[in-house]
Amino acid sequence: MERTFDKDLLERQLGRVADTTRFLKAIGEMDLLNDDDPNRYAMDGRNVGYELFFSVQLTRWLLQLAPDASEALMLATRGQHICRWMIPREDYSRDRAGYLKWRADLKKFHAHKTTEVLEMMDYDAETIARVSDLNLKKGIKSDPECQALEDALCLVFLEKQFAQFSEKTDEEKMVNILQKTWAKMSEAGHEAALSLPLGEAEKALVGKALAS
Repeated sequence: MERTFDKDLLERQLGRVADTTRFLKAIGEMDLLNDDDPNRYAMDGRNVGYELFFSVQLTRWLLQLAPDASEALMLATRGQHICRWMIPREDYSRDRAGYLKWRADLKKFHAHKTTEVLEMMDYDAETIARVSDLNLKKGIKSDPECQALEDALCLVFLEKQFAQFSEKTDEEKMVNILQKTWAKMSEAGHEAALSLPLGEAEKALVGKALAS
């Protein structure tokens, strides 16, 4: 397997990268870790770990929304869900408190795992701290890079996960989830979301969410 997926896409961003070899090695290391996900997914003719698939989709959206993304933002994006399967939802109580604790623990875990990779690649402390802040989502609505990452996360959900998720979720709850998702996004994110080729059932749910 190639160490780095979407290398052609990433290479178009290398003008903003201090050390291109180090950057691609860091991305490749995160890809290898995410490919260990026992949940498999077909991507570009290969059977890969789901979190590898997710991180590639997230990178694609991020670079569409922020074509001038900084090196730190690109690194944070690739590590946003790194090794997510290691902290399963099932380990927490099924109530809202359990859900919030799981989400908080995941953010810290992803930031820590990404930091480990960047330290191994000899990134400087300032870059590592910036990547960690982005992984921890510090500054949503006030930090344009953090907002771009949040928009990308929402767009991957809507494009790749929404239809399947809605099949096992009652309509009222799904509408509520969509409203919360919409509230997290910027106007640029909204515009991208409305251009997605959703199925008729999904379009109807979005319509109900936005009309409420």
